[in-house]
Amino acid sequence: MKYISFAIPCYNSQDYMSRAIESILTGGEEIEIIIVNDGSTDRTSEIAHEYRKQYPDIIRVIDKENGGHGDAVNAGLDSARGKYFKVVDSDDWVDEESLQKILELLRNLEEEDSQIDMLVSNYVYEKVGASHKKCIHYRNALPQDEVFRWDDMGHFHLDQYILMHSVIYRTNMLKLSQLKLPKHTFYVDNIYVYYPLPHVRKIYYLDVDFYRYFIGRDDQSVNERNMIARVDQQIFVTKEMIDMYDLRKITSKKLRQYMVNHLAIMMTVSSILLIRSKTRENLEKKRELWTYLKKRDFKTFLKIRYGILGQTMNIPGRSGRKISSLAYSVARRIVGFN
Repeated sequence: MKYISFAIPCYNSQDYMSRAIESILTGGEEIEIIIVNDGSTDRTSEIAHEYRKQYPDIIRVIDKENGGHGDAVNAGLDSARGKYFKVVDSDDWVDEESLQKILELLRNLEEEDSQIDMLVSNYVYEKVGASHKKCIHYRNALPQDEVFRWDDMGHFHLDQYILMHSVIYRTNMLKLSQLKLPKHTFYVDNIYVYYPLPHVRKIYYLDVDFYRYFIGRDDQSVNERNMIARVDQQIFVTKEMIDMYDLRKITSKKLRQYMVNHLAIMMTVSSILLIRSKTRENLEKKRELWTYLKKRDFKTFLKIRYGILGQTMNIPGRSGRKISSLAYSVARRIVGFN
C-alpha cells in the first residue's frame, strides 16, 4: 500500500531537486514520488527520468507544459495513488527520521481501520547564513497523540498558522473538495492550505520536525523584492480567498475564527508589500483591497480592520506607513521568513 503520494513540482530545478528526492526515497515502498516537470528548459526532466528508471516502483514522472507551481500541484494530485498527499517543493527536503514516524502513525491508523483528513507536523526554516534554525511547532495550539476536530483546537500564535510545509491531506478528501489551484500564479500555496479546511473533519498533530523549508535563493518567490514585483498576484490570491467562503456559514466557531485570522495575515502581507513599494499607485491598490473586503464581507472586514494587524497596517500618513513597515521588519526577524 502507498501511504503517501509526494508531489515535487519542478521548474528548472536541476541544481537542487536531488536533495528533495533522496530525502523522500527513505520512505521506501510505502510511498510514491511524483516528480512534476513543469516545462523546464534545463536537465530537470532528464534527472527525473533517471530516478524513475532507478526506482520504478516508487517514482513516476509527469512532463507537462509550463503552468506554474499551482498547476504542477494539480497535476500531482490528479495522478496521486497514495492514501495521503504531500507537496514538497524541489528546493526543500524532509527529515528522514520524522518521515519514518509519520509512516508508523499512518500504519497504526490503518490497522485500527481509522483515517484522518489532515496530518499536521512541524517545519524548520533552513535559512542560509542563519546560525539558529527556527522551528514552527503547534504544541500549544493542537492536541497531541489523538485524533481531534476543529473545536478541540487551542490558540495559534501569529507565526504558527498552518502552511503547505506543515500539512499532509487525505488524497480523496482533497479530490472530493474539487481543489484546483490557479495557473501561472505565485503564492497559491495559501489557497492550498485554506480552501480544504471546511472539508476537514478529523485531524492529527505529530510533533516531529518533518519539513525543511529552504530560504536563501535570490529567485525565490518569497524574496521580498520578488514579492513586491509580483504584488498583483499576492492581491489576486488574497481576493480569491475572500471570495471562497461565506465565513458565517462555517459551523465550527474555532475554525471560523482561524480562517478569519488567516485572512487577516493575508491582508497584512498584501498591505505591507504595497506600503514598502513606496508608490502612489500601490497605496491606491491597498485602499482598494480593503474596500473589496468591506464590500464582500462587512463583518469579517470589521474583525480584521479593527484587530491588531488591521490597525497596524492602516495608520494614516507617512509616519503611519513607517510604523507599519517597522512592525513588519520586527516580525520578519522574529519569525525568520524572507
